[in-house]
Amino acid sequence: MPISECCTCDVVCCESDTPISDVAALMRKHHVGAVVVVVKKEGGKNIPVGIVTDRDIILETVALQVDPGVFVAGDFMTTPAVTVQDDAGFVATLRLMRKHLMRRAVVVTPDGALSGIVSADDIVKLLSIELSLITGAIIEQPVLERRLRK
Repeated sequence: MPISECCTCDVVCCESDTPISDVAALMRKHHVGAVVVVVKKEGGKNIPVGIVTDRDIILETVALQVDPGVFVAGDFMTTPAVTVQDDAGFVATLRLMRKHLMRRAVVVTPDGALSGIVSADDIVKLLSIELSLITGAIIEQPVLERRLRK
C-alpha cells in the first residue's frame, strides 16, 4: 500500500518567517501537533523545508521561560524535513521514520512538492483497523466451520 493512501492531505503549513505564536495558533485552530514549513514556488506548489512541532515550541520557550514572541518558525523548525515519496510503501515509510526517530514524515510528490503528512497516530490507526479485520476472520472462522460441519 502506498503511503499516500493513509496520509493526511490537508496539511497545515506556514512559511519560515511566520511568528511562532501564529504557528501555535494554527496548531490550536486545526487541532494538530505539527506545522510544515514551506517555500511557495511558482504554480502554487509548496516545497517543504522543515517542520515545527508543539514539542519544539514548548521545549524551546516555555521550558526555558523565554518569550515566544521573539521567534519565528524558522528558528525552531527541524530541517530538512523528513520526507517520503507519495508512492513509497507503508513499511519503507515506517523504516524511514524509525531511522530518523521521527513521529511524522512529510509526504511529497516526485518533484518535491508537498502532498501530505503521515504520523505515528495515522499508522497506529490503520494498523488497528487491519488487525481488527484479521481478528474478526480468526474469531469467525471456527464458528463458520462448526455450522458447516454439524
